[in-house]
Amino acid sequence: MKAAVFYNYGDPTVLRLAEVPTPTAQPGHVLIKVLATGVNRLEHYLREGSYTRSLNLPHILGSDAAGEVAAVGSGVIRFQVGERVIPMPGYPLSDADAGFEPLSAAPSYAVAGVLAAGTYAQFVSVPERWVVKDRTGLAPELVATLPMVLVTAVRAVRVVGQVEAGDKVLVHSGASGTGSMAIQIARALGASVAATVNNPEKRRFVGDLGAELVIDMSHDDFVKKTLDWTNGQGASVVIDNLGGEVLGRSLAAVQRQGIVVTLGFVAGLEVSFNIRDFFFSQKQLRGTLMGTVADLEWGLELVRADKIRPLLDRVLPLSQASEAHQLLAANRVKGNLVLDPWAF
Repeated sequence: MKAAVFYNYGDPTVLRLAEVPTPTAQPGHVLIKVLATGVNRLEHYLREGSYTRSLNLPHILGSDAAGEVAAVGSGVIRFQVGERVIPMPGYPLSDADAGFEPLSAAPSYAVAGVLAAGTYAQFVSVPERWVVKDRTGLAPELVATLPMVLVTAVRAVRVVGQVEAGDKVLVHSGASGTGSMAIQIARALGASVAATVNNPEKRRFVGDLGAELVIDMSHDDFVKKTLDWTNGQGASVVIDNLGGEVLGRSLAAVQRQGIVVTLGFVAGLEVSFNIRDFFFSQKQLRGTLMGTVADLEWGLELVRADKIRPLLDRVLPLSQASEAHQLLAANRVKGNLVLDPWAF
């Protein structure tokens, strides 16, 4: 089969199209023909070696896929050849951890495409437990935009952030994959949303998703804007996928006893904030990573109900995986990028 492979860490040009062995349907596994694969920022960090340098090279990246069942291994009972399916973008590698809560904190949990070959390929083999049926009725390239950002945003907004109707929620990086999905989920739950962007070109895109306030961080103080929007109270919940100095300021933008959910570090790894102000106001800082099969299926039901729409920036052939990573690194993406493993 063909796959986008990198043989050493580096800039996007290290990604190249290669011929690799096709996986087989092992016992208890589903062999999926990948019809489309999503591109996520994590894969940029993995490729450049800033996330880890312990991958077994050469390596195939990719966590998101939309596909169809090509074959099933012995013992598989829930799937038949030809069915449209979506693999979980992360799951425990040990069956003993399958019931761990939260799932992403399980000792053997791994993001797909990190410890094993990922979805930048024509085929991928996944344990049956971590595959869901695709009942969206959408084209594969649209479905491929969903898994990681959808399951992550559902977990962050609904479960960890506990967003409810009437809340006022601030979502950072509203034009990004997780940001754009978090806006839609918060709105589906009945909350009002403010969102930040990093340039004025993304204002309309984010506004069209339902954000009633769009804050351009290139020249606006998002803390002041949020406090003005909430009559000085602060947001009920802040969804912060940026980290760094932004996270410290997010704590200033949330109300007393409010929740800041952190799930990214694009703005940096080091965070500084006034600990006295933090605990005197009894604010909460909560970390999250991905989610469960139930989270993904809950989000997919919203997609089926047209309450959440996939946000596809563009589709590129698998041979242009390096170009996709260049676009992502340059923040030139609105929503999600997708690769077509069957187009060259």
